Amino acid sequence: MYTIVAASQKGGSGKTTLSGHLAVEAARAGTGEIALIDTDPQGSLAAWWNARTAPTPRFVKAGLPDLEEALAALDRAGVKIAVIDTPPAITQSISRVVAHADLVIVPTRPSPHDLRAVGATVDIAERHGKPVIFVINAATARARITSESAVALSQHGTVAPVTIHHRVDFSASMIDGRTVGEVVPNSASAKEISDLWVYIQDRLSRIVRDPALLPDIKLNHLSINSLLAPTDENAAAEVAAKAAEIVAEAAEAPPYEGQERRVLERRVVGEVRIPERRAFGRRGSDILIHPAAQWIYK
Repeated sequence: MYTIVAASQKGGSGKTTLSGHLAVEAARAGTGEIALIDTDPQGSLAAWWNARTAPTPRFVKAGLPDLEEALAALDRAGVKIAVIDTPPAITQSISRVVAHADLVIVPTRPSPHDLRAVGATVDIAERHGKPVIFVINAATARARITSESAVALSQHGTVAPVTIHHRVDFSASMIDGRTVGEVVPNSASAKEISDLWVYIQDRLSRIVRDPALLPDIKLNHLSINSLLAPTDENAAAEVAAKAAEIVAEAAEAPPYEGQERRVLERRVVGEVRIPERRAFGRRGSDILIHPAAQWIYK
């Protein structure tokens, strides 16, 4: 049995909604027996599952002392993947759950508050040697901060190529124990969840080295496969020949003998040095920032 843990120190990141949606999508995709485990004392995931009429996925409400026993029982019952929801802002609790993970998913809203909270979760995963995937959640369409958040997160780990956008149908579908894929199967929200699960399933299969877990479909528009992947052997040969031709032309090109370009020195106005500041939980050297960006580090 493989275990996926949704973890974040920041409350309101969407862990519970994402956990329920991914577990249901995994079951709908025919991945195998799927189980949901709620370790959050608030019991939001348990309340959602109690309102659910569908028999899948399985559900377990487990406290930290009996989590290991619950996982062992699910394994004996033939469960293929267990998705675990964690409580926010309790470092010790999250750490004990992450210790059982094969993959840690960190939902992150594109906001300064969420980005600041990422470091503590990443530190926990690194301490246990667990792989991490960031999922940008509840994003506003075409907002600049969404792409900026993805770039910032990519400095600290893998960012899923699927962004979950903020839409009312995510919350509305959870009212009666369902998901967007069950309520509005042809919606953009349902497609995002479906694409995200295929990506996560593919990544998990490679991490645990289980070819049987590979998804039946491949999403060529995501970064799972090469964007230039040839469709047959002839196409592959053409791509290789073209690449060799470009390399050969570059090698034979005469050296540049023209006038040297001037390199202009950039002026930094009002530069501020902040000693020993941590960015995303990483200890590093001094960080130079412009006064306009100081709010990120306050």
